[in-house]
Amino acid sequence: MFNYSNFIKIIFMQKVTGIGGVFFKAKDADTLAVWYQKHLGIEFGGQLYFDFRWVNYNNPGQTGHTAFSIFKEESNYFHPSEKPFMFNFRVKDLLALMEELKKEGVEIIGSVEEYEYGKFGWIMDPEGNKIELWEPADEKL
Repeated sequence: MFNYSNFIKIIFMQKVTGIGGVFFKAKDADTLAVWYQKHLGIEFGGQLYFDFRWVNYNNPGQTGHTAFSIFKEESNYFHPSEKPFMFNFRVKDLLALMEELKKEGVEIIGSVEEYEYGKFGWIMDPEGNKIELWEPADEKL
């Protein structure tokens, strides 16, 4: 049976709300992090992950996050993609989006995982790029 409310929700569903992060593999991740710190001022502080903080335009009292992370070449976090990079997109309603993507025939990887900082889901695009979808726990858009 046709459900007008669901139809309207799907038509107006905001899918991606921004970039959550850029992740890529490196042959020598530690040395590359030092290079980025030295030449571009990205303070990795001995880690392979940096969290850019910014003001949420729609809610100026709230800080947003965008990750920049280098993975070791042998990492399997991007699996089943064979590409050396992965994008992380911020989304508003991950569970509804994952359900819609599944209906649209998009390849879903694993299941949604939830942590104190948000929910995560993964999909593959038609060219074999793994995409991470993140619904931040602390953000009101």
